[in-house]
Amino acid sequence: MSSIDHAWRRARRLFLHVALAAFTWSATPALPAAIAVPPLAARAPSATAAEPQVSDLDWLDRARNRAVPVRLYWPAQAAAHAPVPLVVFSHGIGSSRTGYSYLGKYFASHGIACLHLQHVGSDSGIWLGNPFGVLSRLWHATGETEAIARVRDMRFALDELLERSPYGAHIDRARIAAAGHSYGANTVMLAAGATLQRNGHTVEFRDPRIRAALLLSAPPFYGEPELGRILGSIKLPTLHVTATEDVIRVPGYYSAPADRLAVFAAAGSSVKTLAVFEGGSHNIFTDRPGSGGLLLNPRVKSATQELALAFLHSVFDAQDDGMRQWPGKYGGLVARWVHLAP
Repeated sequence: MSSIDHAWRRARRLFLHVALAAFTWSATPALPAAIAVPPLAARAPSATAAEPQVSDLDWLDRARNRAVPVRLYWPAQAAAHAPVPLVVFSHGIGSSRTGYSYLGKYFASHGIACLHLQHVGSDSGIWLGNPFGVLSRLWHATGETEAIARVRDMRFALDELLERSPYGAHIDRARIAAAGHSYGANTVMLAAGATLQRNGHTVEFRDPRIRAALLLSAPPFYGEPELGRILGSIKLPTLHVTATEDVIRVPGYYSAPADRLAVFAAAGSSVKTLAVFEGGSHNIFTDRPGSGGLLLNPRVKSATQELALAFLHSVFDAQDDGMRQWPGKYGGLVARWVHLAP
């Protein structure tokens, strides 16, 4: 067995555990008050001043004959004609565009649009159908073909939103970030510049429109051991968020929280931040309300929302006050904090 095959087998075992642990059916709760934007073209849904605009869009990438459903959280208020920053979000295995809503709604409430992708080859569809086929569907979902398809979903969705939708004219092209959890974090790392070696050649999927990356519970990159060679090519600012109990277990495979720290260390950016919460779990960053502790879960989510927003303001607006103040505000929750900046 080649080293590449071995790496992907390890990765599949890793993501199988993540999928089984993360299985939730996502509901869409009521939306909070948010912020308004310039009027869109006639095809764009209307928004009120009281809540963000939420649109489910069912796109098709005809070149790949692959559906790319998305959910767009669009701010309801903003300064007249002001360009709107954007976060594009990639879910973990077995989730969908409705997941991680606490982040989408929070960003929109602070004037930042958030586009949540649904990766049809590794989404909630793997739980449907014959239950005896779940393991086979999971195995397929964690293969290299699907991993590549996911990052191509992200590129297609950005093309569709920016160039072929009524929202594109209102988005600030200089302030686009990508975010993801678990498998989604791996997808974001590919879009952010991670490189792979295949058949003696360097393979990369860097999307230059993405200017910053938010990585929640990032596993070792597809199980490959030489993280520095893979992640050293990521040069854009990165935020890494994890927890001391961010443990992945599956028979034959164990990934300790230290693996998340290794991803942070290997990222090549000179501007990067690590926040490690005390306790928690691998799935505390999903919409599941009880994962990691009924009391701790909402506190970690709230702290993550504020940190992510402070990171974006730091990167895009040169406003670093939020990043400097965050550890003091949430010190009781934080086991480790590293903030590297020029």
